[in-house]
Amino acid sequence: MSKSCPELLREAANLIEEALSRNPTAPAAPVATAAPAAQSPQIPAAQSRTPVQGNDHDPMVITNKLMEVFPKLQQGGGFEFLKLVGSTRSRNLALLQCPSTGYTLSYLKDPSTMIGQATIYIRPLQQDLPLDCESSRPASGPVIPCISCHKEVPFSEMKLHRLSCNGTPMQGSEREQEGGQSEEDDSETALVSDSVPVRPETSAESAVVPAVIVNEELDRKETDSEWKLLKEPTQAAKVFKENLLREHATGKPLRMKMDVRDSEEDRERELLLFYKQQQEWACPLHCTLVGDVAIGEGVMRYFMTTIISKLQFGFSLDLGGMGRTLLFEGEPDHLVPAASEALTESNLFRVAGRMLAHTFLHDGPHVTGLSPAVIHVLFNGDPEMATVVTEDCPDLHIRSIIELLEHEELTPEQKDTVSDLSMSWDLPAVTKTNRRWLHNKLLLHAVVGRTMRQIKQLRKGLKDVMVWPLLTSRPDVVPLLFPKMADMQFTPQMLLEKITWPVEDSDDEDFDLDTTCRITGFLRMFIETASSGTLAQLLTFWVGWEMLPPELRVEISGEPFPRPPHALKP
Repeated sequence: MSKSCPELLREAANLIEEALSRNPTAPAAPVATAAPAAQSPQIPAAQSRTPVQGNDHDPMVITNKLMEVFPKLQQGGGFEFLKLVGSTRSRNLALLQCPSTGYTLSYLKDPSTMIGQATIYIRPLQQDLPLDCESSRPASGPVIPCISCHKEVPFSEMKLHRLSCNGTPMQGSEREQEGGQSEEDDSETALVSDSVPVRPETSAESAVVPAVIVNEELDRKETDSEWKLLKEPTQAAKVFKENLLREHATGKPLRMKMDVRDSEEDRERELLLFYKQQQEWACPLHCTLVGDVAIGEGVMRYFMTTIISKLQFGFSLDLGGMGRTLLFEGEPDHLVPAASEALTESNLFRVAGRMLAHTFLHDGPHVTGLSPAVIHVLFNGDPEMATVVTEDCPDLHIRSIIELLEHEELTPEQKDTVSDLSMSWDLPAVTKTNRRWLHNKLLLHAVVGRTMRQIKQLRKGLKDVMVWPLLTSRPDVVPLLFPKMADMQFTPQMLLEKITWPVEDSDDEDFDLDTTCRITGFLRMFIETASSGTLAQLLTFWVGWEMLPPELRVEISGEPFPRPPHALKP
């Protein structure tokens, strides 16, 4: 009987190991790479080769060599080995278990460890290693003067000196003090923060070049990361977005244009074409509404409201051969991406992700009612751990088949119906023992499995607009981007507490007190008796979208018809 491929590979590996053990000039063991301690920041690691001389079963052979090559490792209180595991897209460092005798060459060479030619990482066991700015090699090369401060610096240290040089020429007495460790060297080193990581030497570099950050840059970085420390997610999101927009304030402006005289389908094409382009989405946004006199922030509000309305309720364009195009389908608070091959192949969900993040970046409205299971997977949650309910399945026919598995007994016809569906999704036919398991698997595939590509495209779109760091570092901000439908229900009290009513000494036109009271009283009565949907329409008319601003102002005017404040005139 012929041997299998794994057996042949194992036999070949054993023969190689035997040949290496008989050959004293065998090549060195795999490269070992120094890695930081647990919870310490990842930094590039210097490389060295583990020794082959000495007793392969003596753990001190490896320990002594490591301490010789990496002297600072002596301060770590021991060390441990790690190796990369996982596929190309999900690689992680995993601990290489230490045997009772300690790490030995024979253990590392053992095929059971599955190291082979893989890179091994070394991590201090008890504490992080100190990161300083001392070079691993002495200064080399001729001494040359700095063109800014005229200080004489060794050739190999000139780039480091230029990072911290303030351009102030040295006085003659200062030059005389140079030699060895001078006062200028001390002051120069003081500019380097203790917390700044040092980039270790690689094969392409002759000296360590630490990253030097001056005080102003440190202050700015502290401000940029302030959002991580804020308790309230709303305030954290506000600070993050302000920082992001400020960083790109000098970038090439984004120009979004729409002609109100065009058909609805043509206006939708303009929006989709704009968001299909690869752009720096945090750059300043300029919106133009051709054919309308409106200017100012009202135009941007119109664009943002239109974008979210299309995502929430669908496009008039027939993009998937089904008439009106819905990117999200299902019940309120259980919406999932549409399982349309045409929409996925057109990369439309990446466009949708950009739209969602862009409106969020500019404090616009949001798509409401997305399924919690979809949100869980969208932000890198394990699909198998997603909480999926029957209402998350938008296809009523598939839902009715899955619901059959909730019955105590199935008729032969029902079993055939369920089995046809399960086998079409590469799942086994239904039996008495797997009914509950099959129910969960079918439901998970109907909601998550069929929409995984769409979810990945949405994730890419969010990353394109650069809001991903906020959403992954602050999970409490995610509900602000994807609120539940119930969270968007408006009540009369919500509007009334935001309204600033006219006062007697206001700048309104001359109206007597009775007229002012009668008009404002009618508005108050209308708000107090209106439904949530009507209040949403009133809010859209009032401020441009279905979001409550910090203040709603009421002004008395003599115009025959009310005019929303956002419809500004030139």
